Amino acid sequence: MYAWKLELEYEGTRYRGWQIQHNTKTVQGELVSAARQLFAGKVEIGGAERTDAGVHALSQTAHLNISDLQTNVTPRQILEGFNDLLPHDINLIKVINAPENFNARRDATSRYYLYQISTRRTAFAKNFVWWIKDNLDAKAMQTAAEMLVGKHNFSSFGEIEDKRASTIVFVEKAEVFTDGDLICFRIGANRFLWKMVRKIVGVLAEVGRGNLSYDAFQRLLKFESNAPAKFTAPPSGLFLEKVLFQGDDAPKEKRSAFSI
Repeated sequence: MYAWKLELEYEGTRYRGWQIQHNTKTVQGELVSAARQLFAGKVEIGGAERTDAGVHALSQTAHLNISDLQTNVTPRQILEGFNDLLPHDINLIKVINAPENFNARRDATSRYYLYQISTRRTAFAKNFVWWIKDNLDAKAMQTAAEMLVGKHNFSSFGEIEDKRASTIVFVEKAEVFTDGDLICFRIGANRFLWKMVRKIVGVLAEVGRGNLSYDAFQRLLKFESNAPAKFTAPPSGLFLEKVLFQGDDAPKEKRSAFSI
């Protein structure tokens, strides 16, 4: 078995998420299709995080496993080979040799997401922001975001397909900051539930509007509720910012993905 660690970026607008699905376009599906044109052996590509439909990635990590190689190839050749075949909205940034047992999802220690809310209408960044017309109190949103740090039951903020699955998540960082006309929310955790970040952003926006108190926000962390579902933010503003492995540094710069 031959293995490599891939770092890639993508615009998720045209895709039904990361995970390969039958008869629909996905990021993993495009990668597998390209790999099958490049390699004769059996191909396996797995991602560290399963981003949802319409969600983007500034830095996704994946593993590439090939059962057999007819000729030796360098990481540079693999990178260039993929990028020659991939569509314009998926791009490999880096390819490095990896141990045979490397697994991007299992070996990752945490994941970081960045969400962008635009405070003004924009002609150029509709696919990358959630435009909110109302005035938002970013400081109030930051105060609420601080409550997310630590170990909590996020059953109110996730859509659970398997009722036996754990809804406990350890959040190592959560912050709200501004960058020009953007209000950005960054969150880092060991794992994420389906739609968790988008539901959190939607509820934080209600705090920013003045429609939800800090106490009410905290109650959603303590008691299960269906209320966050109706506030779910659109996928357009959400980016997988970085996947961390042992020894990696977390994102620190208070900077948006794209300025508007």
